[in-house]
Amino acid sequence: MQQTIGFLELNSIAKGVQAADAILKAADTQLVFAKAVCPGKYIVLFTGEVAAVTSALEAGEAIAGVTAVDSVVIPSVDRQVIKAINLSTVPEQTGAVGVMEFFSVTAAIYAADSAVKAADVTLIDVRLATGIGGKSFVVLTGDVSAVESSVKAGTQAASDKGLVVSSVVIPNPRPEIFESLY
Repeated sequence: MQQTIGFLELNSIAKGVQAADAILKAADTQLVFAKAVCPGKYIVLFTGEVAAVTSALEAGEAIAGVTAVDSVVIPSVDRQVIKAINLSTVPEQTGAVGVMEFFSVTAAIYAADSAVKAADVTLIDVRLATGIGGKSFVVLTGDVSAVESSVKAGTQAASDKGLVVSSVVIPNPRPEIFESLY
């Protein structure tokens, strides 16, 4: 089943809680999570039908006002994105590793979705701001050319807003690198 997600990132915890409430009241959506993250940001991830998610996000953005950092609606989000956000992906095989780092939390989500749709890769992690100063990062694996294509697609998705910090592709990482990522 294809799933649509909405994501809102704010730089105010109080406004974040209020926006999350507005999102849930505005349309038939289901909350995946709403929580405070570093450094004093608030993030809301929710699902539903495309029209409901779009309408709910608009309601949340109206409450957020100038405290909104970034937001996105992704129809037909790749299932790997949700699994990687929840840290529930351990790849059966590893190959090259790609890492994309972003200034916003939201950028990691749309970059991860773009990356997995660009090539045959496995998302390992989509880390959302907890303990890393409000940044986010995406880790994926696959063959070198697939990882290169995916990292390019993912960083392009976030570069329009100037949210990319850095990205790397490591063709033949040592096994300890993968172990450190789980």
